[in-house]
Amino acid sequence: MEKIEVSPGVYLVTIPKAGRSVLCGCPPDVTKHLMKRGLIHRKPWDGGLFESGPDAILLSDLPLQGGVFTNMAEFPILQMFYRQGMIIPGHPGNTGRKPLILGLSQQLRSLRDYLFRGTYGLGTLEEIQACGVDDQLARELLRIKLAFSFEKIRKYDELLEMVSLDGGQVELAPGVTAQRLGMNRFRFTEDDQELEVDLNLPAGQTYPAPVTLGFHRIQRHYFSVIHVGEGDGWDPHRPCMSSIVMFQGKIYLIDTGPNILDSLTALGISVNEIHGIFQTHAHDDHFAGLTSLVRTDHRIAYFATPMVRSTIMKKLAAIMGLPEKRFQRTFEFHDLKEGQWNNIDGLEVKPILSIHPVETTVLKFRSMWEGGYKTYAHLADIASWDVMKRMLLDHPKADEFSRQLYERIAGQLLKPADIKKIDIGGGLIHGDARDFSGDRSKKIILAHMDRDLTTQEKEIGANVSFGQEDVLIPAHSDYVRVQAGAYLRSYFPQAARYDLHMLLNCPLVSFNSGVLIQRSGVQAKNVYLIVNGVAEVVQSSRELDHMLSAGTLIGELEALGGEAPAQTYRARSYVNALAIPTELYRLFIQRNADLRSVTASCEAMLFLQTTWLFGEMVSSPVMHRVVQAMETRLYPPGDRIKNFDESSLFLVKSGRGRVLMDDREIEVLGPGDFFGEESIFFGKTGSLFSLVLDEDSQLFVIKGSALRDIPIIEWKIVETYERRLRAFGESVSRIHS
Repeated sequence: MEKIEVSPGVYLVTIPKAGRSVLCGCPPDVTKHLMKRGLIHRKPWDGGLFESGPDAILLSDLPLQGGVFTNMAEFPILQMFYRQGMIIPGHPGNTGRKPLILGLSQQLRSLRDYLFRGTYGLGTLEEIQACGVDDQLARELLRIKLAFSFEKIRKYDELLEMVSLDGGQVELAPGVTAQRLGMNRFRFTEDDQELEVDLNLPAGQTYPAPVTLGFHRIQRHYFSVIHVGEGDGWDPHRPCMSSIVMFQGKIYLIDTGPNILDSLTALGISVNEIHGIFQTHAHDDHFAGLTSLVRTDHRIAYFATPMVRSTIMKKLAAIMGLPEKRFQRTFEFHDLKEGQWNNIDGLEVKPILSIHPVETTVLKFRSMWEGGYKTYAHLADIASWDVMKRMLLDHPKADEFSRQLYERIAGQLLKPADIKKIDIGGGLIHGDARDFSGDRSKKIILAHMDRDLTTQEKEIGANVSFGQEDVLIPAHSDYVRVQAGAYLRSYFPQAARYDLHMLLNCPLVSFNSGVLIQRSGVQAKNVYLIVNGVAEVVQSSRELDHMLSAGTLIGELEALGGEAPAQTYRARSYVNALAIPTELYRLFIQRNADLRSVTASCEAMLFLQTTWLFGEMVSSPVMHRVVQAMETRLYPPGDRIKNFDESSLFLVKSGRGRVLMDDREIEVLGPGDFFGEESIFFGKTGSLFSLVLDEDSQLFVIKGSALRDIPIIEWKIVETYERRLRAFGESVSRIHS
């Protein structure tokens, strides 16, 4: 046997005697990592080329690690089925064996549901009608769905060999076994050889992106399009097809592909700057980054048609093993009307139905300007004209309604735009550039493929690079300074307006990626308000390295107390910041607040910033609200915290204690760790755990109501709760039920 590290927390184990190659861990874009490591390569055969690769998957016990999905097996399984040929009749890769899936039974159930939603979307007429679709269109959509599926919706039990690791050792072949040892730890044996795999990510680490993007400086325009993905789920060199629409300084994402946070950081955009998300459909290469976008301190607006939203929520619920209602507090949902212009704070968007196996809409955007509307069309995951004709005109069950639907969709896809980005991935479920050879759009961009453009395609449209920006309407306002004012008003709501304008008159400065903003031990000359981009705070003596979002103040406590900072602050991306001289900032506080209470608040905020729970992407205004909702309590050794008077989180400021469940030790807590997460969701009726203090301890007690509208905090609490339950061996099925 052999174990190869693919990336942190992901391994490839080859077991010759069983004839299996096991992919251990399945984060987003894992197939691209395998390609770049040479662990997937092409082989010739009479019909052309096909690929090698793993034919088995070991699932993680935890559906999330580091805020990222761990069991995104959609593309690895598609690679086995079609690019290895395991499901294609007459293919050399089709030996009669099914892909093997190993894992806890709960994760196997989640995987089945998740794969079903990724393949079929809404699977029944009733589910489609529940989205407000009229009966005739609902039946037509279900007919098309069946046509894509060769007239049969199949369960994944028929296509995969699923083996539960709940009950100890399982035999994979004579002399070959697999066994779960503990939380995310597994052992494979082949005769007298043993090999162990640990899928746990180290604390503070997340899964890396397969693509290196560099750093780019973007402008805040009135109406522009920034290109952040032109590849597909198989392209190891480019992110998946996606765009950013910039409108009046606000940032909107179109789809959320894998590693979206890396793309945003490369562009100098903090996740807290995202105003909204427009979703086209629920395939992993357009959806996998969604959990990354809950790593923010506010609910991001989410725009989709009811059918697309329903599919997304069902797929999210499946992969997480949680009910759909759990996600209602994560985003601020806004339903779009298909086929109509929807006004989103002045930006108009029209979703248009696309012929696809899952519920999909392409999106058109426009804004009024001199000489008429400026328009951008984002045609992700369309079918070619040939496929649409087979589905809507030539199918035995097609009728007059089918013909009208074809004409409506084709007419909308061909309508000219100032900029039009087109999926030309080919095959049964993607578009063909030749269909747009007569398109009169001013600029056509060809995307969603893992190859270079052909000569014929180059005559039809252009290709663009990551970070390239097309300006539809230039800006004549300073949107960076406007955003700085919004952050200051949020942080100091009681301050005099003229004093806020005094701070806003300070210079805006820019930092390149990697530049030190403030060095530890050096007296600071300025307080910096991060307006755009991502910074980080580091302190090697405490192994501290946390990302800081837009809206964060750096050096506030030092300005008030006159001491040099103990931490170093540096730019993670290109950063725009408002540089406020420390003396001016101190005078501002003295005129508008109580200096002593502000200093105490800053000290508490600085401590929170050093913790895993609060140290990432929580802006200063939000952190300040949390501090106002917490109190300090002292506990002697031997005290036991079990029953809660109310929903509260206990954060260890100093001291040490042990988390117990039924008197079994689950975890040891020290400064910066927290307890009581179950009470946030269940109140005092949900106290499965207790905390026993082993020494004099000082704890911050934070009201649950102060945390419920901070998505990144809620999801970290959920992640911790699930990890502790699984460490004990309990089911998490009750969470948020």
